[in-house]
Amino acid sequence: MRRSTVRTFTASAAALAALLVPAPAVGADTARTTAAAATVIEKVPYAMDASNQAAWWTPVATYKGRGQYTYFAFNEPGPTAATHRPAIARRDPDGVWSRLPLLNGDGQQAEFPDDNGHNQPSIARDGSGRLHVFTSMHADSWRYFRTEAPGGDVTDHASELPDQGVGITYPVVTTAPNGDLYLAARVGTGSDRRPGKLYRWDNANSRWSVVATFASALYRSVYPDDLTVDTSGRVHLLYEWAKAPATAFRHQLSYLAYDPSTGSFADSENTTVTTPVTPATSDVVQDLTAGEEWSADNAYTGPSVQSAKLTLDGSTPKIAYRYRSADSGGHFRVYYAYPSGGGWVRKTVYAAGQTAAALGVTWDETDTKRIYYVTTSGTDRVFSATQSADGAWTARSAVPGVSADRLAVRRDSDGHDVLYLPDTAHNTLYYATR
Repeated sequence: MRRSTVRTFTASAAALAALLVPAPAVGADTARTTAAAATVIEKVPYAMDASNQAAWWTPVATYKGRGQYTYFAFNEPGPTAATHRPAIARRDPDGVWSRLPLLNGDGQQAEFPDDNGHNQPSIARDGSGRLHVFTSMHADSWRYFRTEAPGGDVTDHASELPDQGVGITYPVVTTAPNGDLYLAARVGTGSDRRPGKLYRWDNANSRWSVVATFASALYRSVYPDDLTVDTSGRVHLLYEWAKAPATAFRHQLSYLAYDPSTGSFADSENTTVTTPVTPATSDVVQDLTAGEEWSADNAYTGPSVQSAKLTLDGSTPKIAYRYRSADSGGHFRVYYAYPSGGGWVRKTVYAAGQTAAALGVTWDETDTKRIYYVTTSGTDRVFSATQSADGAWTARSAVPGVSADRLAVRRDSDGHDVLYLPDTAHNTLYYATR
């Protein structure tokens, strides 16, 4: 394990606050400023492969020990332009970085073909300190690596998973308060149906099991977006539907909750539902709009969903997502949604231009919801939007001067947003906090 110190370019909170200069409005209810929201920005001291980009992944984990530890799962360059090698970059509380490669059974670093939007890693740390990484699966058998103990090598444990020999895609993983893990993924390679499944890592017994097939329907494919666990242990799931077998453009963004204490699933009103849910029985956050069609054509230009993320205010889901409507000029706008009055309230966060398939959302005691998004042009492209009491949204540059074009966000136990920021044009990964 190689340790490295890095130069940190930081600005104090007071100095950054002094830079917050209002700018003209850039959307229906959004004003943008050029200010920095991050208080620490660091370049991760390891080369990143340009394939390290996705919308669905969960590539960040944090842990509070003697201080805050951060784990970034990412793709390193492979020996050829069309390959990558997954690894973990670990940041200690003192700011020192360490590199942990993912190792095959022969002790060599694992290597896989590039496949943007599919072959990227997700990571979680269990209650015993073991790191778990799922990586580089696009309808492939399990590619799963973990440590046997804290600080150990990250080695191949794919044989421990249920559902051996079936195609897995879009693995998203999170840690429960009791140290267990939950994993959601699309399972199967059928041309007429690709369901979504939920799995659990029993930390006490070091064992994976299937919880349930949570969503499945004929001629439909499930696209997991995110999952998180509240303090009572309930698992909150976010996913999209698409016409089978697969497409870049999806529909009917949906929500579902699972209660391990009862083994039951429920919607946002806590009404029990039967699984697997279908598009007709899902708790739909963003329904079809005028002109929207179920199409498996990757050149489809009509209304559709593409990427979404989830956080919690207590046990209440708060969602950020990108949606292209018939009147958006082809742009995927950014929206915020939450349950209210038996349905979902939706608010426009950003509508001034095109966005990339990259989102984050956290819940902060001061700002309440913080929504992170990426624009497809401009010097600064990563923004954080918050909403004032009058309903207006204000967006600020999250990492001024850093040309990141993708992102992921994880809130640590100290209440800081930890930002994972790939700059794919320069093969560089950045770490930032605010």
